[in-house]
Formats: sequence, C-alpha cells, structure tokens
Amino acid sequence: MSQTPISKLFSESRPLLSVEFFPPKSDEALDELVESAEELAPYSPDFVSVTYGAGGSTRDRSAKACQLLRDEHDFNIMPHLTCVGASRGELAETINGLYEAGYRNIMALRGDPPKDSNSFVVAKDGFAHASDLVSFIKELHPDISIGVAGYPEKHPEATDLATDLRHLKTKVDAGASFITTQLFFDNADLYRFLDQAADQGIEVPVIPGLMPVLSIKQIKRIASLCGASLPSELETHLNAAGDNAELVRQIGVRWASEQLQDLVEQGLPGVHLYALNRSDIATELMSAFRSTEPTT
Repeated sequence: MSQTPISKLFSESRPLLSVEFFPPKSDEALDELVESAEELAPYSPDFVSVTYGAGGSTRDRSAKACQLLRDEHDFNIMPHLTCVGASRGELAETINGLYEAGYRNIMALRGDPPKDSNSFVVAKDGFAHASDLVSFIKELHPDISIGVAGYPEKHPEATDLATDLRHLKTKVDAGASFITTQLFFDNADLYRFLDQAADQGIEVPVIPGLMPVLSIKQIKRIASLCGASLPSELETHLNAAGDNAELVRQIGVRWASEQLQDLVEQGLPGVHLYALNRSDIATELMSAFRSTEPTT
C-alpha cells in the first residue's frame, strides 16, 4: 500500500511532527528499535525518517527498519538515500525498489566523505551533488516527495551562508518538496537562515531539526560535523553539570523543548527530532510538541 507524500501533509495547515531513526548495527538492536518505536506510536508522528549507511554498511538494516516501522506501526516513512558509493544504475534500482514497495518519500543527500577522507569521492557513473540525485528521482518517479538538507549556520564545506543557500536553491529547483534542517541550538540562527533563504527565492517549507544534548563530548563532535555551534548560555549550564549525566540530559531536553515551543509559536511548518534512537528522549520532546496544540 502506498504511503502519503509529505508534500501533501503541508496543506493541512498544522505543524508536522517527525522523528529520525538510524539503523541499528545488529539484529538484536533492530528488535529494540521496533520496541522503542512502539513507545512513540501514541504521539502519532506525521512521518519518521530512517538514515542510510553508505557502501553497504547499513543498507540492508535500513531497509528492514523501514519495513518494520511501516508494517508494525503504520508509520509514514521517509527513507534516506545518498550518492555515496553508488552508480546511477544502482541508485535507480534502489529508488525503483522503494517505489514498488509503496514508499512515496525520500530524503535525498549527497552523503558524507568516508571516515578516512576529507573530501567527497564521486562513485563511478555516480552523482557529485544532492541536486543531481533530486533530479534523478524526479525523472524516475515525479510523484515522490523529496526532502533535502539545509544548514542554518551553513554547510561545513561552504565558504559562507549565501553560497550554501545558492546550492540549496539548486536542490529546490531540481524538484525538492521541502527542506529539513540540520541541528541548531539558537533559534535566532534559524530565523536568520529563513530570511536569507527567502531572499534567494526558496519558497518550499522548511522543517527545523532539533537534537537534545545528552553528552557534552558527543554533541560537540556532532555539532562540528554539522557546522553548528553551542550558545554560551547552554555551554555554561552543561559545564556546570560536569559528569552528572542525568543533569546533562535534563538540561539538554529542557533546552530543546524551549526551542521547540518557540518554533511552533512562530508558525514553523513542523519540527523534526534527532532523538538518537532514544525513545525516552523522543517521547519527552513529542509530549512537549503535543502540549503546544490547541485543545478541542
């Protein structure tokens, strides 16, 4: 049975709620993921995304996770797809397989360079840019709703935000239906990004992506990969918490909840949660999101 294109959900004039999963590295962990998803189901996410391992590292488990999340919990799924290590023929096989399985949403990404490399390597007969992948998907299946990534503080490889936004405009012009942002911790960065995106003529919906801090070391590593920065106020609170993991978690979730509530109040089209497969974190933030909705 075909799923719902996310592009159609924006017409419902309400903020969307979504959450991202990454594929576990073992079959046992995959079972745990499905169990965790059961705890999220009562919050009725509008869609869930599943990340994609390049070079075959987690492709099979990504596909299995998508299938289980759809079949057991009836989630609307957005599989990720990258250009890494795949020819056009291999990408076409994957895209056609997703379509035949009923999926109608894809998150199209260039993908990150291998861990042992500082630069992206184009696969033989592959694509160098996410915009190329977007065009390719649209040629094969025009009715697929395509998400692309945006960077509120610019992509780490971009010289400046204006240049990065021109690349983003290329992805939108190629056929992207909406943008999901990488993580950020100061909503002012997002609002500045949105203003400049509008100046570039980018008119598709932008869903902000939030990740709560669960570990100072972990979040600094992730933030550096995404080009994000930690506000001094947040860093001060985290440093004061020291090695108290539970206090760090509470600070991180509270900060993300306050970001989320402000974003909804400002009329953003939705919120995407990078919850690191932690159902406890996801449910706290999803509860905060649902609390912003008017009661009937």
